[in-house]
Amino acid sequence: MASARGAEPDAEDTAEPEEAIYEEVIPCERMELSHRLAVEELITTEASYVHNIQLCVSDIRAHLQKKQLPDLDLEGLFSNTDDILHVSRRFLKGLEATATQEHEQLLCICTLFQEFKEEMETVYKIYCASYEHALLLVESYRKDPRLQEEILETLAATVPHTGASDLSFFLVMPVQRVTKYPLLLGKILENTPTSASAYDLLFLPPRMPAPEAATKYNKAEHLTLRDRLARLNTHSIAKKTTRMSRFFMHEAGIVAKMEDKEYDDLEEKFQCVASSVTALKENVASYLGHLEAFLLPTPHKRELQIDKGPAQQYRHFAEYLHGSIFPEFKQRLDRLVCQPLCNLSDMLVGPQQLVKKRLDKLLDYEEIQELKSEMGSVTYDEEAAMNTYLAINALLVAELPRFNQVALQLLGQILCSFSALQRDLAAQVLHQAEKELEQMPHGHMPLPSFWKMVEDTLQQSGAQLRAFCQTFETVTPSPVTQPLNPAEERKVLSLVSKHGPDKLYQVTSNISGSKDLDLTLQRGQIVALLQSADTKGNMSRWLVDAGGPRGFVPAGKLQPYCPVQSQQPGMQMPAPESSTERRRHSYVSPEAPRLPVATFTPAFQVVASFSFAARSPQEVSLQAGQPVVVLEPHDKKGSKEWSLVEVNGQRGYVPSSYLMTVPVQEPTGWSLPV
Repeated sequence: MASARGAEPDAEDTAEPEEAIYEEVIPCERMELSHRLAVEELITTEASYVHNIQLCVSDIRAHLQKKQLPDLDLEGLFSNTDDILHVSRRFLKGLEATATQEHEQLLCICTLFQEFKEEMETVYKIYCASYEHALLLVESYRKDPRLQEEILETLAATVPHTGASDLSFFLVMPVQRVTKYPLLLGKILENTPTSASAYDLLFLPPRMPAPEAATKYNKAEHLTLRDRLARLNTHSIAKKTTRMSRFFMHEAGIVAKMEDKEYDDLEEKFQCVASSVTALKENVASYLGHLEAFLLPTPHKRELQIDKGPAQQYRHFAEYLHGSIFPEFKQRLDRLVCQPLCNLSDMLVGPQQLVKKRLDKLLDYEEIQELKSEMGSVTYDEEAAMNTYLAINALLVAELPRFNQVALQLLGQILCSFSALQRDLAAQVLHQAEKELEQMPHGHMPLPSFWKMVEDTLQQSGAQLRAFCQTFETVTPSPVTQPLNPAEERKVLSLVSKHGPDKLYQVTSNISGSKDLDLTLQRGQIVALLQSADTKGNMSRWLVDAGGPRGFVPAGKLQPYCPVQSQQPGMQMPAPESSTERRRHSYVSPEAPRLPVATFTPAFQVVASFSFAARSPQEVSLQAGQPVVVLEPHDKKGSKEWSLVEVNGQRGYVPSSYLMTVPVQEPTGWSLPV
């Protein structure tokens, strides 16, 4: 009994290690089982793939050849399927031979992939290059009822068990197979111990682009509303609804989003490049708009009537800029910046569409993965959808790094070109400006001395202008006698005869009419008062007769006009009763003999508002503020831009815009200094 009891603890002690060993052995057996199943899946799916390619070549294509349909392009449809079948048969034979290797099977599979890598890449590249053309042929045959009927009859006769309704069912198999090799090998690696001899081998199948993904989704589609509505059906609506639901679940954190750090980093860089291109394109367009606005004013094309001096040098400089430098700059800017930038922007469209479609296919992939984990299997269409996502993802991961690199290089070259153009423009403008500056009177003066001279000149001119304004406001120039303009005589006589002398008013400053029925009058004009209020009773707005036109003027810009005795016959009117109210008109000659009849002239005189230097014998010089006698308010051709005047006993033409009329008051005994 004692020995028996003493033996029980020994039995328990031995049982505990056995349970621990069992617990460790089970996971290893599970990994080994999963590894064996993954290898079997690779071999069995390869056998099924070879069988389907065999059906495609020996049954479907042979049956269509017997029909001898002239419009059917069998070579374009099936491309180099014979070469793919030849390579796949030998590859399958090698896979099946690895089954006898047991522990070295994984190493044999890796070696086999390395042996067939170049050969598989060659045949699949040829097939993928012609795959897009094959799909276009299939689409065109669908629109031909006769050819479509023959194709459906062939499929029903040769491969009824597949349920295929189109040739694309078989044509897509090589493309799908080459994208599935990495998945199958990855699954084998997941269930291979890290201590295995072949674990560290880098064995990858030929990486081929998925043409059905690249050609279908990498182009921007310009569809009308009718085309978009025509694409809507029950299946598409259900698919979009599922995607939308999945997307919202991602955003709400209900379902975890599948993460791919490698792809996410590539897409972030791509989006950064795309936004930079868009921003630069907008900025360059804005720059061109500002340049156009800058070149719009062309003052150098106006007639300056100055033969030499700074004005002509400015004209030469501006003409050179507008006619040579800026047009050449715009051409180079368009060729070296705008066009490459637009081309780069167009290059972004394809990848942007592919990135967007990858997100849609990712949502489908996640949904199908969940369904597959629940049901254990998926349909052919669902398997094809998963392969499409994998193909697009693999294509983007492979191509985005190169695209980002090329796009950044192009963007950098465009920016360098833009900077170089700016430097060239600045150098050309500066060179031309320096040439023109050398011909200026002060072109060789040191810059500090030049600015000092400019400052002194401006201060001196400002002081003279302020003194003139102060004198002009406080001192009334002495009246200067000159004959009355016949037109003014007739106008004033008409107003007096119609309204009487007590209704006459004189305009004290220029009036610019801004409302309906307002008049535009010049300072010194004589008008007759019709009504001291407007239609609304506004006393500050008077109705006047300007010797023809009638309208409203501000009452504050009118002062009573008192006609005086004149020594010119023909303009008779009673003399003023009070001698103190009499005003001597500037046009009255003190030497003229008095006549028994009384006449009147406007109480204003003409003075030079600006200095003017005569440039020909037909012109006469003026000083600002100098009184003049207007002989004719036009030139010999009738142009009112020039007036014939008399100054200091000399006659000649001066610009009419250089003259102004001012009221005449009683002389104060001294005149405006000249």
